[in-house]
Amino acid sequence: MQITAALVLTLSAVPLLAGAAQHAAKSTPPDQTNLNACIEGLSNCDVSTLTPDQTRQVGEASKKRNLDYCMNGSNICDPTRLISNEKKSVQVARYRRNLEKCMDGSSTCDPLLLSQNDAALVHKEAADRNYTKCLNGAPACNPLTLTTGQQTAVQTAAARRNLDRCMQGSSYCDPLRLTAAEGARANAAALARNRDRCLELLSTCDPLSLTPAEVTTVGKLIQRANLANCQTGLANCQPLELSEGDLDSVKAAFRTRNFIACTRGLPACDPSLLTGPEIASVAAAFQQRRSRLKSQQRTGR
Repeated sequence: MQITAALVLTLSAVPLLAGAAQHAAKSTPPDQTNLNACIEGLSNCDVSTLTPDQTRQVGEASKKRNLDYCMNGSNICDPTRLISNEKKSVQVARYRRNLEKCMDGSSTCDPLLLSQNDAALVHKEAADRNYTKCLNGAPACNPLTLTTGQQTAVQTAAARRNLDRCMQGSSYCDPLRLTAAEGARANAAALARNRDRCLELLSTCDPLSLTPAEVTTVGKLIQRANLANCQTGLANCQPLELSEGDLDSVKAAFRTRNFIACTRGLPACDPSLLTGPEIASVAAAFQQRRSRLKSQQRTGR
């Protein structure tokens, strides 16, 4: 009896296990990797394994990609695959792209594709761009296409730019294009720049262009700078240009520097210029240096 009951339980469990296996198989989604690759147009797509429904999906995705290529003007567009309404949309998109290129002045613009109204707009936009270039003095300006009013405005702008260059002392200034009043302003600006260079004691100063009052002012600055150079012992000191009072102060400054050099034991020391008290101070400084050196030598041993 026990064997029979066990057998019955085993046989009754078989359908349950089979049903569970079928349910597990239905709940596991099929592998979509190849289908996704085919839909995206990837090179690892294997079309031989597609079902009829999957083949239809892949075909629709391929047509959509081709339509997108054509709408965006891509070189890989295949217009033979387009249907009638798609061709119209692609032509409209192509016309719009070409119109934008023509309005922007692109070299890839095809004016032959434009309608009469759009061609007029493109021509006006090109004329406006050329006028702006001429106003700014751009090399790409074509003055032959300017109207009479535009030519006047361009000439006025060019004269203003030339005046600005002359006022700034630019080498591109054309003084022959200046009016008498503008020439006077440019000359005054040049004289002011030269005066500033002279006041800063720059080598580019032209003293011949200074007024008598400016010559006096600049001369005082030069004397003051020369005195400072001489007092500090610089090589560009010009002692012959010093006054008697300045020469005395320079000599005093030199004696002070000489005393410091002798005190420190420097080669620039001239002991013949030292006074008696200065010689005593120098000797004391020498004794201190010698004592310090001996102390360092004993410490080093």
